[in-house]
Amino acid sequence: MASVEVAREAGACYGVERALEMTEDALKDGASRVRTLGPLIHNPRVVASLAERGAAVVEDPRDAAGSTLVLRTHGVTPAEEAEARELCSSVVDATCPFVKKVHRAAEQLSGEGYRVVIVGEAGHPEVTATLAHAPGAVVVGTAEEALALPHARKTGVVVQTTQSAARLAEVVSALLSRTEELRVVNTICEATSGHQGACAELAARADVMVVIGGRNSANTTRLAEIAAAACPRTHHIEGADELDSSWFAGAGLVGVTAGASTPASQIRAVVAAIKSMMGE
Repeated sequence: MASVEVAREAGACYGVERALEMTEDALKDGASRVRTLGPLIHNPRVVASLAERGAAVVEDPRDAAGSTLVLRTHGVTPAEEAEARELCSSVVDATCPFVKKVHRAAEQLSGEGYRVVIVGEAGHPEVTATLAHAPGAVVVGTAEEALALPHARKTGVVVQTTQSAARLAEVVSALLSRTEELRVVNTICEATSGHQGACAELAARADVMVVIGGRNSANTTRLAEIAAAACPRTHHIEGADELDSSWFAGAGLVGVTAGASTPASQIRAVVAAIKSMMGE
């Protein structure tokens, strides 16, 4: 009989839940209008819902002057935070504590004279913010990029929180030939590792995998890649309205997982829709 199973670890992580609660509190307070500096999380549907309720997205602190400004979970640059505190009536720092750990590690390595290498995706807001905490740092996304770096006496490594342990290992291995001393601070979020492990385990057993989360979400995209490697019939969606009943034809087990920016309510809606399509 056909069944639907949700991965043992899936959905919104601590940092996302914390940020959403902080934004909700700011909206309830009502002392001033609320804005978020960049999308609060990488979930377009949640961001749109917050905007409808008054927490619109701005890209510059100057556009939130006199307002309550919420700093996004991915973190902001020190310059942006300083400007926000100068111009806004209040600042709510919703930066994920695990991202803060990356910032502190990068600052420490830089201060100790290491060339700082950030293993991650160039242009991602978390990586952009981390770069600003360690002037001169470089971003490396692959082992090939690591091998292309010039030789340095001391190299320190930090990692975008949503990267995989496998990617980190590949880059670190490549860096060994590009430096005399290598120090690695593993800043991959525990929730990320847990989500990825649970996804791989379920995908190995499932006939179809459905991965829920924003297409602009790095950790959700990575889950979709992991799922597809074990289960070719993998589909990445942002909501239940994107489901297609033909995906589940002949499926015995449909696996469901979700990125760290996906609230439990979205997972429940997708599971209910799948069960309805499968005649459960």
